[in-house]
Amino acid sequence: VQLVESGGDSVQAGGSLKLSCAASGFTESTYCMAWFRQVPGTEREGVAIFSSDGSTAYADSVKGRFTISNDNTGNTLFLQLDRLKPEDSAMYYCAAKQIVFPVASVANYCTRWRSSAWPFWGQGIQVTVSA
Repeated sequence: VQLVESGGDSVQAGGSLKLSCAASGFTESTYCMAWFRQVPGTEREGVAIFSSDGSTAYADSVKGRFTISNDNTGNTLFLQLDRLKPEDSAMYYCAAKQIVFPVASVANYCTRWRSSAWPFWGQGIQVTVSA
C-alpha cells in the first residue's frame, strides 16, 4: 500500500485546510485509514480514523473541528481542518491497514490510536498555524 499526502500549508489561527491522502495498492475491500500528527520530540498522535464501513473516530482534541472522509472509491482520504489552533501545528501523516480476516466489527478493529498498530504510512506533510 502506498500513501501520498498533500494539502499542507501555513495558515493563521481560526483558518481552515484540507489534507488529502492518495492511496494505492489495497488488495482487500475492508480496510482502515487514519490521520496522525507529530511534533518533534513527541510521540505520533492519532487524530482521526476512517473505517471502510463508513464509521469514523476522532481524538478529543479535534472533535468538532476536524472531519475525516474519503471519496467512496477508497482511493483518497481527506482531513478537513477547521478552526485551527497554533497547537494543531505538526507534521501530519496518513496511515492505513488492511483487514485480511473476518472481524466482528470493522469499526472496532480500526479504532487503534497507537501508531504501532498501523503498518503503512505516507511521508508526512507540514501544517503550521500561527497565532
